[in-house]
Amino acid sequence: MKSGIHPDYHEITVIMTDGTEYKTRSCAGKAGDTLRLDVDTKSHPAWTGVQRMMDTGGQVAKFNKRFAGIGTRSKA
Repeated sequence: MKSGIHPDYHEITVIMTDGTEYKTRSCAGKAGDTLRLDVDTKSHPAWTGVQRMMDTGGQVAKFNKRFAGIGTRSKA
């Protein structure tokens, strides 16, 4: 391998949505950093089969406000 062109590969801690944690190696962040997941295989509808509305920080309200007028016709 060429030296100096590859990212730093180090150990981080990943915390799942249910609080379980494990250590893995990644090039994200710095050595010893913690990655907290908002969505994982235990909470994502693709794996659980249960639809759930997750509104973090009013994202759904912001989307509805931004695109409220799309699809309505106005008289010209």
